[in-house]
Amino acid sequence: MAVSVRDVAARAGVSVGTVSNVLNRPHLVSPETSARVMDAVQALGFVRNDAARQLRAGQSRAFGMVVLDAANPFFAELARGAEDAASERSLAILLGNSGEDERREQTYLDLFEEQRVRGILVTPVGDVSDRVRRLRERGIAVVLVDSASEDETVSSVSVDDVAGGRIAVEHLIARGSKRIAFLGGSFGIRQVEDRLSGARQAAKRAPGVTFTVIDAGGLSVVDGRQAAAQLIEADPAERPDGVFAANDLLAVGVLQGLLMSGSLRVPDDIALIGYDDIDFASSTIVPLSSVRQPAHLLGRTAAEILIAESEGTPVSARHVIFQPELVERASTRR
Repeated sequence: MAVSVRDVAARAGVSVGTVSNVLNRPHLVSPETSARVMDAVQALGFVRNDAARQLRAGQSRAFGMVVLDAANPFFAELARGAEDAASERSLAILLGNSGEDERREQTYLDLFEEQRVRGILVTPVGDVSDRVRRLRERGIAVVLVDSASEDETVSSVSVDDVAGGRIAVEHLIARGSKRIAFLGGSFGIRQVEDRLSGARQAAKRAPGVTFTVIDAGGLSVVDGRQAAAQLIEADPAERPDGVFAANDLLAVGVLQGLLMSGSLRVPDDIALIGYDDIDFASSTIVPLSSVRQPAHLLGRTAAEILIAESEGTPVSARHVIFQPELVERASTRR
């Protein structure tokens, strides 16, 4: 049975109000009384119900965060950036993984709303504009992260993924690739669509370059390995000599599949570039070229905006867009 404030008060020989003051406003209580109450707390193993206290006060010390794929190192670094900004203010981040599933995303948003979190960071699977409007009407601040906002009143922190797609394909063209493929999955996700759009733009402007799209079915390493099998089995006259993968996990999977087959070499037969520049992109057997997103900075910036908006001071919506950058490594070098 849980120990209550009344149990602590009885053991210390004080009122319930005195125990509350010791725990929340110790400056109002004499040192001797505080010591007696804390002795009782330790002896009984009392743990205060902080959630209930925050609900009564109407202000939580926690933020909710929903990301697309917690297994992807990019989103892990994104969450770390948000957590760093929150912890500096003695606040916490509660992390939810939607797994690119809109129903799971809604489940987490429901949970965070029920818990009355201080605010929510979300990398949306689809259109969450109606839900965001409802949350804000209930006094819960919301900031979109790694996704631009179509609603001017909702703050967002994102990367220009269209530019990132252009950068990747322009790099493949510059190193001599003529048959370029975009390898992607989960095409309903805006980031994937934007990267594809930028890739198409770059290919269209280059004379003599053909452009195809390969649906890997998802964005994981396993999906990349399966896509590698398609490349190996393709007619050599039509096989892509340059592949832009929608994220680094896909690119790593392709690299693994090609190396295990032994039939095609990277970059001699197929130049390969990914997206995100996750930590181990540089340590693969053939170091992976990538388009870098500042994941930690994305998370930190989004959390700082959310904290400011949650403090109740009137703040105009902010829309921060970072520019991606090319990181060239061995997987695209001649």
